[in-house]
Amino acid sequence: MRINSIHVRLAGLLFLHFFVLGSWLVTTGTYLLNTLDFTGSQVGLVYAGTAIGAVVSPFVSGLIADRYLALDKFLALLYGLGAVVMFFLAQAETFTWFYPLVLLYLVLYMPTMGLSTAMCFHHIERPNRNFPRVRAWGTLGWIIAGILVGTLDLETQRIPLFIAAGSSVVLALYCLTLPNTPPSETAKQKTIGELIGLEAFGLLRRPAFAVLMLALTLICIPSAFYYSFVNPYLNEIGIANAAGKMALGQGSEVFFMLTLPFFLARFRLRYVMFIGLIAWGLRYLLFGYGQFEGQTWMLYAGILLHGVAFCFTALTGQIYVDKVAPQHLRSTAQGFVSFITLGFGALFGSWFAGWIVEAHALPDNTHEWLPIWYWPGWIGIATGVLFLLMFRRKMEQQA
Repeated sequence: MRINSIHVRLAGLLFLHFFVLGSWLVTTGTYLLNTLDFTGSQVGLVYAGTAIGAVVSPFVSGLIADRYLALDKFLALLYGLGAVVMFFLAQAETFTWFYPLVLLYLVLYMPTMGLSTAMCFHHIERPNRNFPRVRAWGTLGWIIAGILVGTLDLETQRIPLFIAAGSSVVLALYCLTLPNTPPSETAKQKTIGELIGLEAFGLLRRPAFAVLMLALTLICIPSAFYYSFVNPYLNEIGIANAAGKMALGQGSEVFFMLTLPFFLARFRLRYVMFIGLIAWGLRYLLFGYGQFEGQTWMLYAGILLHGVAFCFTALTGQIYVDKVAPQHLRSTAQGFVSFITLGFGALFGSWFAGWIVEAHALPDNTHEWLPIWYWPGWIGIATGVLFLLMFRRKMEQQA
């Protein structure tokens, strides 16, 4: 089988992109709670920074990347500036300094989520078939970063932040080797409203799209608990190499990412989405009861459900949006979904998760985790049932 060199180069881009994120995002909650003595609410605010970055992202992407700078050069600039900010972030020890620096970093990093994907779609032939293979290397980068941090027992230290800074420098230099991808003449002629995706708001008039957006927004609450507090939880209950074990979730993500076309070809989309939403809730109930003696298998089951939960909701949602959006609105509609879910949905979810964890903090700096996990558990299950009741079969047929 002939290997496409551009696919290899883009796989390298996504590998490094997610290695940077995976090296610090999941374990920083443990570092902040245990080493810097941040409160649960403060940790929630830190992770809500990803949402603020996602809200800003369409403006950065639309007003700069689509009009003025070649995509490869703009990515190099964002990653390079992010490396500098992350270097100083690693040395911040108080919330007063840490919070504004992490916000600045995420405002620089979050636009690269969409821009790196746009780079891939620009150069990949037959993306419906080939993009999942390239994207899987991104998840592999996340896995290796998690294994590295966990194996070296760095979860309560600032070193993962320095690793993120150093790998961001490598990534910035790597972007300069990618194919030149200048702004399109069509984008230059668009209005500001068109570039930042305001036209996509009209899709909410479609009941099926509105129901999907509601479900994806609500499920941001359980997902916020995962990225912010599962690693601190596993460390608190004494699970060794928690970051490395959490990488098993990304391993299952690769499997379900590659097999998702198989499931969508044999089952209705509404049922695939329903299973994914239920999986988000079920995994937290497994986390809650897995802390008791003899129930460790539940922790591993909850981690492995990450692939089902993520792929059957987020990726399935992207596929459905691409199906129902008019051709001229497809990329805008995908950006709009990220704007609502990764932006406003994640912002509320991170705040809510931080508030719940702080409400169940104990005087010895441990937590009552079972009642904490009830919240994302039952919210996920309720969202799945609500989606199945509201997203009728007729809606899917009309797509």
